[in-house]
Amino acid sequence: MLAPGARLRELLADPGIIVAPGAYDALTARLVERAGFPAVYLSGAGVSYTHLARPDVGLVGVDEILARAAAITAAVEIPVLADGDTGFGNAINTQRTVRSYERAGLAGIQLEDQTFPKRCGHLAGKEVVSAEEMAGKITAAAEARHDPSFVIVARTDALASSGLAEAL
Repeated sequence: MLAPGARLRELLADPGIIVAPGAYDALTARLVERAGFPAVYLSGAGVSYTHLARPDVGLVGVDEILARAAAITAAVEIPVLADGDTGFGNAINTQRTVRSYERAGLAGIQLEDQTFPKRCGHLAGKEVVSAEEMAGKITAAAEARHDPSFVIVARTDALASSGLAEAL
């Protein structure tokens, strides 16, 4: 059987768009799988709203996401890409997060370039770290993974805070 990251990479290699609906617990992930979707996205905002009844403003920690991740990966066969917020800190924290996400059976991580405290991508008032700092986190994430097929997705919020030129 292929590693979770390898399964996600196979999906990404196919032509077309991969739709991976957001889930926040094992039940919603299983519903995504039963509906026939090829992958699921563990939503940090979804966890924040359902676990804390609060918006996604950096209140959910890595351990809370990992608990949900372990339950989700045990419940579904499809690959799970998970919100990794800002890596939950600096480059060293990002390395720890990547290793923990791999151990939880996740296929990959999405990292964002916001400052802390972060805000969900659809909320106003976001600020981003420098491109150099974000590049350092991505490098740290890539060096930390044990399985080279573990997917690392970089996301920028620079469009909202700094404009299109900075985002590009």
